[in-house]
Amino acid sequence: MNRDRTHFLFLNVGHFLDHLFTLIFATVAALALSREWDLGYGELLKHATPGFFAFGVFSYPAGWLADKWSREGMMVVFFAGIGLAAVATGFAQTPLQVGVGLFVIGMFAAIYHPVGLAMVTAKWKNTGMRLAVNGVWGNLGVASAALITGYLIDHGGWRIAFIVPGVFSVAVGIAYALARRAEISAEGSAKVTAAGSTASADKGLLMRVALIVFMTAAVSSIIFQATTFALPKIFDERLQGIASSAAAWVQAQGLSGKTDVATMVGALAFAVFAIASLAQLVVGSLLDKYGARPVFMGAASVQLVFFALMAGSQELWALVLALGFMLGAFGQIPINDFMIGKMASGAARARVYGIRYVVSFTALAAALPLISIIYERWGFDTLFYVLSASAAVILVLVSGLPRKMPIASAATA
Repeated sequence: MNRDRTHFLFLNVGHFLDHLFTLIFATVAALALSREWDLGYGELLKHATPGFFAFGVFSYPAGWLADKWSREGMMVVFFAGIGLAAVATGFAQTPLQVGVGLFVIGMFAAIYHPVGLAMVTAKWKNTGMRLAVNGVWGNLGVASAALITGYLIDHGGWRIAFIVPGVFSVAVGIAYALARRAEISAEGSAKVTAAGSTASADKGLLMRVALIVFMTAAVSSIIFQATTFALPKIFDERLQGIASSAAAWVQAQGLSGKTDVATMVGALAFAVFAIASLAQLVVGSLLDKYGARPVFMGAASVQLVFFALMAGSQELWALVLALGFMLGAFGQIPINDFMIGKMASGAARARVYGIRYVVSFTALAAALPLISIIYERWGFDTLFYVLSASAAVILVLVSGLPRKMPIASAATA
């Protein structure tokens, strides 16, 4: 395996671990701490809030440090820091100590997106496909968190669920530092001797594109959080017939001792997420071939139509439509990062990614009360109309993009 492939593999593993660590506590709270500490699930989740706050807010400082110091060095800090923070959290004795540990995990988790994505978009050609592959690794981290954490709880307890991934991450950090030691040293020297870059695009155009990128990132994040968070409940309400039939068939075939409707609802949601996540690979290829504007308009159009049709749908039709809008939701993930990679100067790219993820993670947090209010007062049909309107807003915004993305600087560092 050559050095470039090894480097890309490290960055992909980093994205996997980033999302894994941020979701360990969700399973620990549900399966272990609620019983061991005799606390309600809702009460435990309050201690996770500071960690998610840190995950977003510290993205910009992480990007700033990477641009001013070393992106390679910041990746070492990410692997080692998040690993040590997880190990320390595994020794917590009180909910407050867990909350502090999760906050520190969130601080180090904030490093990955602005730094790792800046490296992916700066180093390789075909950045659309590279971002898509990297995004799939992140999705695997999300999908695997409950599985890995549950297994470790069953075979060692909730503390091991933090400690084992933590030790693994520290080991990866050491390997990364050894593998990239020459690049870390060279990058540090380059920061000292780098000259200023010359702008190669109209500042007004860049500002317009930047505004569109950040506005669409916010709206897209609301759509993504609303769909991924609410889909199991949507399926529980609208796929009861399919889930019941599937559960009965599984039991009739002797494939499982006991399979209830809840299990099948979860399986259907997982299947939709898994299939839809592959849309990123298609979108990545299209981005490299056609650019951001037509691909983004296509993804927004898909969501607009499928969200609107989803209102009032049931059973098989609801399953098909849900797959349709999730393909759009997952497919749009690499588009904003692709645009930032094209428009942001090499010297400031990590900082721009930092701003993007502060915006995105703030919007993610805002989506949860939105779902709660709309569902409690009007139900999911109204939510689908709101999401369809949100997709229409994205479509209008994206129509203002130039056909060719401006390049802010000739610098590629």
